[in-house]
Amino acid sequence: MTRETAPAGRTVISNASVVDGSGAPRFAADVVLENGKIASISAPGTHAGEAGAIDATGLVLSPGFIDMHAHSDLQLFIHPDHLAKLSQGVTTELLGQDGLSYAPIDDLTLAGVRQKIAGWNENPADFDFNWRTVGEYLDRLDTGIATNAAYLVPQGTVRAMVMGFGDDAADDTAIAAQQAAIRQAMEEGAVGMSSGLTYTPGMYATTEELAQLCSIVGEFGGFYAPHHRSYGKGALEAYDEMIELSRLTGCALHLSHATMNFAPNKGRAPELLGLIDRALDEGVDITLDTYPYLPGATTLSAILPSWASAGGSIDTMARLRDPHTLAQIRENVEIYGSDGCHGVIAEWETLEISGVQNPELDGFVGQTVAEIAEASGTDPFDVFVDILLRDEMGTGILQHVGHEENVQAIMVHRTHCGGSDGILVGAKPHPRAWGTFPRFLGHYGRTLGLLTLEEMIHHLTGRPAGRLKLHERGLVRTGYAADLVLFDPDTIADTATFQNPRQSAAGIHYVFVNGTAAIRAGAPTGALAGRALRRTPEGTRSTP
Repeated sequence: MTRETAPAGRTVISNASVVDGSGAPRFAADVVLENGKIASISAPGTHAGEAGAIDATGLVLSPGFIDMHAHSDLQLFIHPDHLAKLSQGVTTELLGQDGLSYAPIDDLTLAGVRQKIAGWNENPADFDFNWRTVGEYLDRLDTGIATNAAYLVPQGTVRAMVMGFGDDAADDTAIAAQQAAIRQAMEEGAVGMSSGLTYTPGMYATTEELAQLCSIVGEFGGFYAPHHRSYGKGALEAYDEMIELSRLTGCALHLSHATMNFAPNKGRAPELLGLIDRALDEGVDITLDTYPYLPGATTLSAILPSWASAGGSIDTMARLRDPHTLAQIRENVEIYGSDGCHGVIAEWETLEISGVQNPELDGFVGQTVAEIAEASGTDPFDVFVDILLRDEMGTGILQHVGHEENVQAIMVHRTHCGGSDGILVGAKPHPRAWGTFPRFLGHYGRTLGLLTLEEMIHHLTGRPAGRLKLHERGLVRTGYAADLVLFDPDTIADTATFQNPRQSAAGIHYVFVNGTAAIRAGAPTGALAGRALRRTPEGTRSTP
């Protein structure tokens, strides 16, 4: 990798069609980058004769795409080329998602978190977790990363650090300790707080507990980004709980991977959007993100009921080995519907293994639990438990539970932003990790015509930049950071598939991060020009 943090040299882009990220009509221009910034925007052809100028005739120049739901917390370090995101035009990512990440942390909690989210981020034995606070984690990012990155303080991790991984109710002392940790994280640069309310231990928090934490986030002008309590049975009630939190606390709300999934929610996106619109009209500050695919992605252990996951992976595996407790788990999962599975009974034909830790299980990747059971003549629930135990809870899955009409309805909403929710690990990860942003532009924009190019670019750049309060980023403006993508609007497309998910997008010619070419003429350069973006009273920005 090439460590490039000094201001980049001069780059001229001539005769580009500029879509500036604001939603305004495109215009032709020459754009000059200098010292990491957009130095000038002038009439097309002004710099056409300059040596080394990039001829952008027929190409669109836009702000770099902002991934509002990224799981790159370790991958930015472990695989620093980060081609999955750079090759699709992402220049800024929002980390710390779903209430579980690696800062703030202590030694005991770190061990539990590493195991719990190994299916999201890997769990490398030799990795140096040389931070404990959010500020130290952001400092580590500043030692050299491919994209810019902002961070959400993860509520589940904070709760685990204060109370452990159990399901105890938080008393006043525990809440005060969580508030203090969140306050420190916000002071050190976090832009908001995330929750994973179908994941332990975050899901054990009551509405009242969450409200007291959101009040701290709101004091700093941050936002709350919950993975709420259900995307299946009771989804509308779960959304309403989050909206009420925002209404009561005054803390801005960003709804993570806003979907209406599973059979009970087919065709019900208009009900969700009506709920959001009524709140917006009252002045509640709400945005949301989605990914442009039907299946979701999570861990196989997430299907378990919350009580079975209390205490962490070792305790959970002990319950899975106890016949009496296992019978209760089966009843929850197959008859009543597990809260971990969004209140819906497990449909084994929808749960596809996407990645495993144990190489003995490699042959299961790409198969559903139902297919594995049929091939072996085994009960699907028994297969589910066997994989969890043999893989020590580290299995990743795709969950085929989405509805196209819901995806499209939510995508065109006035608060919508793009978020990949991309899991970058596993033998067959969800293709959204490599294809989200070109799929928005190619399939849903150009082919289906859901939004104009200008509108779609606004959803992927200017609007999320506003939510993050980015300082002089997210638009093509003189003086703004030169986070830019140069692409062919006629050919940009996702090529990643469920069968072959690690495929770079088509049609992207250049990607600039802080003025440095990370993709040049369609090829990666290896540059590490990204920076940590910290919340400050003046906006979210990199430190000098």
